Amino acid sequence: MLWRALARRFPVLAIRDFRLLLADRLLAPAAFAFSLVGVSFAVLDITGSTADLSYVLAAQIAPSLVFTLISGVIADRIPPQRVIVAANVMIAVGEGTFGILVLTGQAVLWQMIVLETLTGVGMAVFWPASQALLPKIVPDTLLQQANAISRLAMNGAQMGGAAVAGVVVAAVGPGWALSVCGVGLLGTIPMLLAIRVTGHERARDAGMLGELRDGWSEFVSHTWLWAIVAQFGVIMMAWYGGFQVLGPAVAKAHLGGSAAWGAIAAAEALGLIIGGVLSLRFTPSRPMLFVVCIGAAMAISPLSLAMHWPLPALCLAAVFLGVIMEIMMVQWSVALARNVPPGKLARVSAYDALGSVMAMPLGALVAGPIAAKVGLSATQYGAAALIVAASALTLLSREVRTMRSPVDAGTAGELSETRA
Repeated sequence: MLWRALARRFPVLAIRDFRLLLADRLLAPAAFAFSLVGVSFAVLDITGSTADLSYVLAAQIAPSLVFTLISGVIADRIPPQRVIVAANVMIAVGEGTFGILVLTGQAVLWQMIVLETLTGVGMAVFWPASQALLPKIVPDTLLQQANAISRLAMNGAQMGGAAVAGVVVAAVGPGWALSVCGVGLLGTIPMLLAIRVTGHERARDAGMLGELRDGWSEFVSHTWLWAIVAQFGVIMMAWYGGFQVLGPAVAKAHLGGSAAWGAIAAAEALGLIIGGVLSLRFTPSRPMLFVVCIGAAMAISPLSLAMHWPLPALCLAAVFLGVIMEIMMVQWSVALARNVPPGKLARVSAYDALGSVMAMPLGALVAGPIAAKVGLSATQYGAAALIVAASALTLLSREVRTMRSPVDAGTAGELSETRA
């Protein structure tokens, strides 16, 4: 009875393939949350070096520079759920093996770098296929609802996973957390293989380079798209280095270690859940202006650590950031799905992902060494300043400032006029 009532309230839940995808998006983020906590504290426990942590996390991100674009072409050629299966297997093997090496006391730096490179390949392959799958199984009229619910599930799973992972790492060590990640991701395979994508629109056979050029032409034809991707290229470089790389070191030195870092991750996931609920109804009238402003607000992550906020304040900041980031991500995903032709969406999403993360390896590589020279706080202040500056420059684009939501009266065609 409860399920039927929910399906009447949210019609997208009546779609079989969406329910299967929802199950995957409950299990996979919960599993990967164990990796987010486990990797950082495994490296810090074994080497004690923030520079080594920089190298390991840079190895995880670097494959995106090559494999994201390739994945975009592949996911436009074959059903994207199969690409996601391959991605999950790669991540499971990388993290699971890392966990075994930690548990047996055999993990050394070069092994960590190699295994996180494999994980990074899986992550790079995953994103374009994930973006392309939802519009293929859900009608356009239910896209915002589907995006909000699927991301709500992902974030709830991530919150629970991060909270448990922090406790697991503190209690029995990071090796067990990494092993849980590997097993959990393998458990998603049956759900993904059961999804049926009908009427898959194959990209025209123009060869790999031809299809990449075709995707690039579509990408650069939207000023709002490439301008915001450029903004987030700078933001993610600064945020990743200042928060994701240096954050565990701050937690270890000043906040009590992995349990505190897990609490911050769980608080952000709680904010993402709240944001997902709000996204079911909330649509900003100028969504791209909203996206840019939320990007600027990401400066709060490295800034709060630099200012040595107490743990409760850090958790509150993480909740706030999670709320607004989730609303932003739903609006961004819907804008892509409504503006980009389905046969090009994976390739355009690949350029989106590549542009957003291409500078992250640089942020990961330099954060540790810079912090070793000038200190953690100074490095994090610099990261926050970069985030704000990049956002301010993006607001120079008139299209970003004035683009309106299709739900606004008289603007229903504005966002969809480029969709072929």
